[in-house]
Amino acid sequence: MKVLVTGGGTGGHIYPALAFVDYVKKVEPDAEFMYVGAKRGLENKIVPQRDLPFETIEIQGFKRSLSLANVKTVHLFIKSVFTAKKILKNFQPDVVIGTGGYVSGAVVYAAAKMGIPTIIHEQNSVPGITNKFLSKYVTRVATSFSGVSNYFPKEKVTLVGNPRAQEVVTAQKSTILSNYDLDPEQPTVLIFGGSQGALKINEAVVEALADFSKKEYQVLYASGERYYTAVSEKSQQLEAKNISVQPYIHDMAEVMVNSTLLVGRAGATSIAEFTALGLPAILIPSPYVTNDHQTKNAQSLVEAGAVEMIADTELTGAKLVSLIDLIMDNPAKQKTMAAASKTQGIPDAAERLYNMVKEII
Repeated sequence: MKVLVTGGGTGGHIYPALAFVDYVKKVEPDAEFMYVGAKRGLENKIVPQRDLPFETIEIQGFKRSLSLANVKTVHLFIKSVFTAKKILKNFQPDVVIGTGGYVSGAVVYAAAKMGIPTIIHEQNSVPGITNKFLSKYVTRVATSFSGVSNYFPKEKVTLVGNPRAQEVVTAQKSTILSNYDLDPEQPTVLIFGGSQGALKINEAVVEALADFSKKEYQVLYASGERYYTAVSEKSQQLEAKNISVQPYIHDMAEVMVNSTLLVGRAGATSIAEFTALGLPAILIPSPYVTNDHQTKNAQSLVEAGAVEMIADTELTGAKLVSLIDLIMDNPAKQKTMAAASKTQGIPDAAERLYNMVKEII
């Protein structure tokens, strides 16, 4: 089987694709893969580190207001479709899977026009413009949230979940927290705002550091590179042994499975990860995303009792500490939230997507 995957711009589009590739490599070792990304996307940093053939296409997104830049965007899209067709002819995939981002628009569209079986994977509860456009042409649509099916042709849609969940669920309990100068036996709150960090979360954590230093639980905070120096210095001044500030956490799956509570944004990948593990969470949806989709991502989990949610505009250090205490000081609430979280996860997502592929090729 030959599979071409395409998606880029953000980790939320890239990591599900790579998780799916890793799963298929395990169940079908002879399968061949190619990844197609955008020339300026984050995938240029991530994919080359993997043992995976990688091609890039020049493309850019549409401006949401009237702009001359959109003339160039249309030109680049047409050009990128021709480039994609050349890549497809050379690789001759049995199936093309797009996980989002403008580059997947060109590649999946080209594949559909060439008669190649195609799948788009939508990670969020509200689809992006690219996947809404592609849904008219593709063979099947794979979703991570049940409610998103209303945006697509219903006969094409199957709920599969996010392949990243199946990758994370294999993580094991360990002493990984000792790598961050924390006690593996202590209850742990993991806080992060994404790979780049999040200003409002960072401000709240800085306000809360003194309170955190007095707690019986410990805090592991991934600040992002841009905020690391300032937060780390403030934490060191407190000489708190129960707080660890890191610029980035590379072994996130293993850290998650050894944590008690997660605090962070409501991105689709994070949600797939912690629900697969059955972790309770406090979510602070980013207000800077298209169609406020992070709030919608989180809402069903709030209704299920799996998470608590704080609006970005209402976040303060005091409110953050108060809500964390409410959960960490109440083992019964932790247990209830964890059970609810587990019911919302789809831990066999990669397998489901693989079965969809097998159905159409």
